[in-house]
Amino acid sequence: MQTPLTRYREEVRQELYNILRYWQTHTVDEKQGGFYGALNNANEIQAGAPKGGVLNSRILWTFSAAYGFDGNREWLTLATRAYNYLQQHFRDKEYGGAYWSVDAAGKPLDTRKQVYGEAFTIYALSEYYRHTKEQAALDWAIDIYRLVERYSFDPRRKGYIDAFSREWKRIPDTSLSNRGANADKTMNTHLHVLEAYTNLYRVWPDAGLRTQLYYLIKVFIDHIINAHTHHQILFFDADWQHPSTVISYGHDIEAAWLLPEAAALLNDSELTQQVKAVSMALATAAAEGLDANGGLKNEYEPATGHTDADKHWWVQAEAMVGFLEAYAQSGQQAHLQHSLHAWDFIKQYILDKKEGEWYWGVTASLEVMPHQDKVGFWKCPYHNSRACLEVIHRVNSLE
Repeated sequence: MQTPLTRYREEVRQELYNILRYWQTHTVDEKQGGFYGALNNANEIQAGAPKGGVLNSRILWTFSAAYGFDGNREWLTLATRAYNYLQQHFRDKEYGGAYWSVDAAGKPLDTRKQVYGEAFTIYALSEYYRHTKEQAALDWAIDIYRLVERYSFDPRRKGYIDAFSREWKRIPDTSLSNRGANADKTMNTHLHVLEAYTNLYRVWPDAGLRTQLYYLIKVFIDHIINAHTHHQILFFDADWQHPSTVISYGHDIEAAWLLPEAAALLNDSELTQQVKAVSMALATAAAEGLDANGGLKNEYEPATGHTDADKHWWVQAEAMVGFLEAYAQSGQQAHLQHSLHAWDFIKQYILDKKEGEWYWGVTASLEVMPHQDKVGFWKCPYHNSRACLEVIHRVNSLE
């Protein structure tokens, strides 16, 4: 008889393959190379859509991780396709790093160096190297790491400045998107630099990288996580001043598992215990955003009392992992139930059972959010495929 955990594992294993087959079937751009820049909910190609560095890096990570999971060479073929496209079209051979976007034909479009995007390139290249031992991939990841440390790292105040021109000069507009704030330092960039450096350290245990990963973890503890509310602060100036007040429940629960993952690699018992306490507090705080139906809300602004109760796909995916990690750390059944309920919510409202993949999200009234990508600059296979892999790994460990 299956336990709830073993049933959970088997269901997400099947969903992992559903996701991978969707991207294999619908997103390969046979005419212009790489993968399409955007598809709508009907899986219609959005002609002329630019191709984002984040999308292509996340595709590379996904198929590299999938190949590492089961050894299926179909996934390796797709990972190599993504790797070659990044090398040929996104790599800035003059100034280093990766472009933010290229046009549909693969020509440079937005050439700025957004550290968030550079982090995802490091993350993906490290994963590709991890399973293929392609030395050129590791070399490029290390090269980008060194550029980020040279230009973005703040040695006096610690942390990373968000964005630069193609030539790595400071720019006034640092925002990730038209929804993001224009800030010198952001939680989101730091979270994904943490993720990238963790993955790079797995395959390249360099002493300098170890130090920077330690600093990053301490930045979260000292600056980013509010010691009173246990939510993360999203935006700062270069001096960690003028913090924003908006709460992002999805980022809170994502950090709740990425931080202990990073700390575990450093094998520092004092830091590990400190991070465990912080991550448990993050998970408890994130649970404030849960609805009775199991979905995790998007954001809350305490200054105005406004709640964004939309349920985005990535937030639900991170809830699966973050609450399961909290259960693994604490044994508290409430956290396990939060993870299971997140998966139930996804099955009922987020999975597109007709056209495949996951919807961008649903509104507070549980209607599919209109006019959003199924595939796009931000809509990638990484949050959901990773959630499946992480759940499988955690259930195996728990058993």
